[in-house]
Amino acid sequence: MSEVVRLSISLEAPLAAELDRLVDRARYENRSEFVRDLVRRSLVEEEWDRGREILGTITLVYDHHQSGLGDKLTALQHEHHANVLASTHVHLDHHMCAEMIMMRGKPDVLRHLTDGMRSLKGVLHAALAYSSTGKALRKE
Repeated sequence: MSEVVRLSISLEAPLAAELDRLVDRARYENRSEFVRDLVRRSLVEEEWDRGREILGTITLVYDHHQSGLGDKLTALQHEHHANVLASTHVHLDHHMCAEMIMMRGKPDVLRHLTDGMRSLKGVLHAALAYSSTGKALRKE
């Protein structure tokens, strides 16, 4: 682990109270852990904004009875085979399915794939969540 640097910050009392509320609500043990995660979250957002390689997960909810939809979703994943790491398919009920597709790549590529899936008839919801490969967070 790298060297720890102690910092001091000044906040207005109401803002400090809000910080403590957020720390408690998120069940952090202390403010330092919470602030570290805020910094890491900002670093991940910076990776996204700068177009660096990221991890992403597309979550889809769709009607699997929609004619040809399964084949179209599979074809899109094959077109992006270099980015798709894994997928999990879950049957929600007789008609509805959920699929989670884990990917690695540039934000614009992952966004393009998400938009392509979202636009297909029968897809009711498609959401892209992104994270870091860890490279920007592991600087020691």
